[in-house]
Amino acid sequence: MKERSPVLIVGSLAFDDLEMPYGSFKDVVGGAATYSSIAASLLAPVRLVGIIGQDFEQKTLDILAARGVDLAGVERAGGKTFRWAGRYSSDLVTRETLDTQLNVFADFRPKIPEAYRRSPFVLLGNIHPALQVEVLDQVERPEIVVADTMNFWISGERAALGEMLRRVDLLVINDEEARQLAGCHNLRRAATAIRALGPRWLIVKRGEHGALLFDDLGMFFVPAYPLEDVKDPTGAGDSFAGGLVGYLASHGHVSERLLRRAMFFASAMGSFCVEDVGPRRLLEVRKEDLRRRLDAFVHMIDYGGDLPFAEVAERP
Repeated sequence: MKERSPVLIVGSLAFDDLEMPYGSFKDVVGGAATYSSIAASLLAPVRLVGIIGQDFEQKTLDILAARGVDLAGVERAGGKTFRWAGRYSSDLVTRETLDTQLNVFADFRPKIPEAYRRSPFVLLGNIHPALQVEVLDQVERPEIVVADTMNFWISGERAALGEMLRRVDLLVINDEEARQLAGCHNLRRAATAIRALGPRWLIVKRGEHGALLFDDLGMFFVPAYPLEDVKDPTGAGDSFAGGLVGYLASHGHVSERLLRRAMFFASAMGSFCVEDVGPRRLLEVRKEDLRRRLDAFVHMIDYGGDLPFAEVAERP
């Protein structure tokens, strides 16, 4: 295995106010880049670029630094940190946005430090696609660029989104976003249409129903890990993306086979995330916890060993 490569992650750091079926939680540390960085840092060194306000406590940054997250790219500006408020349904499947305050994030223009510009692995969090392109203008020939986006950009920033898609290698979005982006309901047809826009690989997240990878080899599926108790889905998709790119960076290269293995690490990190409110559970996860969950995945998908399915079809 090659030496672990650094991951450059660009995106939001935030505070979330969450209304859950079992209680309310204020000032929860959140943001796509926060979750992704914590997940990736279990497997590889992380270089984080984002913006925070004066209300973002140093002790939170110290926690990230202790996890191996390089914070030289985090800018502290005058004003308040980006804040999101949401209410989850009783089954925690759907949520309603109650309030969004961009605050200092409204003026965020990613500035990639010179030391970060040759980062071989790049994860572009869910920010304006024009800003994602600005990041790509500042980095030098990364091994892989992974990007996320959302419904808002798909519906309102198609031109900028198209430019971003032409320059990324892997797009990670959920099934609703995939259908909206492609303009069709069938996921296989949607995947073909999206990959024609630029990305070599496409991963479609389907929440509790797992995730699908589409590439030149066809389709690949990884299940979500079924939990007895789900506390907070916020950040699960970002943790998935962070776990994915962290695993790839831990090997120092990308291949179709490695990407398939990375999806299990991604799904494991997403499952850890939802076990507590905010990123608290993610911050507790150690490599031994990850090994045990991956072992559980192996047992869950083991169909019994050496019996080829073709033999069943051949029997009279």
